[in-house]
Amino acid sequence: MWTRRAFLRTSGLSVFGLTLGGVPAFLTRSAEAASSGIRARRPILVTIFQRGAMDGVMAVQPLSDPSLAQLRPNILIPNRGERSLLALDDRFGMHPAGNALADLYRKGQLAVVHGVGSPEKNRSHFDAQDYMESGTPGRKSTASGWLNRAVGLTGHEHSAYQAVAMTSSMPRSLGGPVPALAVGNLEEFQVRAGAGAESLESLYAQTTGGKTGELLSQRGGEAFEATRVLSPQNIRSYRPGNGAQYPNSQLARGLRQVAQLIKTEVGLEVAFVEHNGWDTHVGQGTGQGNFARLFQDLSGSIAAFWQDLGGDYQQRVTLMTMTEFGRTVHQNGSNGTDHGRGSCMFVLGPKVKGGRVYGQVGSFAKEALEDGRDLPVTTDFRSLFSNVALQHLQLQATGEQLFPGWRGSPLSVI
Repeated sequence: MWTRRAFLRTSGLSVFGLTLGGVPAFLTRSAEAASSGIRARRPILVTIFQRGAMDGVMAVQPLSDPSLAQLRPNILIPNRGERSLLALDDRFGMHPAGNALADLYRKGQLAVVHGVGSPEKNRSHFDAQDYMESGTPGRKSTASGWLNRAVGLTGHEHSAYQAVAMTSSMPRSLGGPVPALAVGNLEEFQVRAGAGAESLESLYAQTTGGKTGELLSQRGGEAFEATRVLSPQNIRSYRPGNGAQYPNSQLARGLRQVAQLIKTEVGLEVAFVEHNGWDTHVGQGTGQGNFARLFQDLSGSIAAFWQDLGGDYQQRVTLMTMTEFGRTVHQNGSNGTDHGRGSCMFVLGPKVKGGRVYGQVGSFAKEALEDGRDLPVTTDFRSLFSNVALQHLQLQATGEQLFPGWRGSPLSVI
């Protein structure tokens, strides 16, 4: 049975083919998949990279450790009173700005993984982000990102919106041989050769044969189709579902557009969004301040996205956060924290064994800290990422195929 949506979509591809001399095979197969409802059953992984290194100890703080109070006399979140910790269990409390995340945790939909990070001891933002996004700590020669490999391991026919980063440039995570899109803003998404120049589509139409023509046929054609699937008018007129109200932030706008892509059924399987500013060296604050502002945005944006999706779409989605490393346990002289090691990450979805804090967080006595200053990394990030990707995306692969050279065990969060 041909649905009206499938008919219109395929008709649009036919017009596209007439103008360019033939419909690329992957587009024809994408339309057939849409008409048969195959895409609608595919799971979707949404990732948020918190760039700058989030202080996991402040995000999810142990409730009772006298050493922590000594190490953080000016930035410790109190257990009681105004702007106090939101109790998760008898061991941990969440920062008061994360009330929306805490609510999802109590509903059993959200899990926290603590003491997670890279086995490679590196406190450089650039290197640590590169290692986490490539999925090969200590190795800079890896040609692809781990999310790009995950998309390739699905074995699904490629569609223009299968892998999308809501960023102005392609993140390391999605770089690689599998085609992906980097779209800073769907409404402004245009494929052009440059200001005042002929459109790239016009150049594509005039190009025949040779390596240039082959490249444009593969990548240019996909991008042109992407511009047709979602018109600027449809993007502007989108209204979040279920009364969801997004914060006014870049993260929220990115997640809002990811929700729109999910609901439009364009074949999205992996989405990437960034949240910047977590390098809190100065004035980190407590219940208020820089960290509270960032964490409230993270919490509110994720909660709005989840509410926007509603029950039916939620069943297909898992959302996971990541950050390159944590912060020092000891506050610095500017009432902030410096580059550290272990942090915490969040995993949300109906498949998640939520309402739990995974990982190990031991004593904060100086002798128990890494180098006498940092929360030790007790969970390799690949243990978490492999479990989420392999289980949620239903990849018929091993952890080592997803993370070359890694022979660890997945953490059982899903």
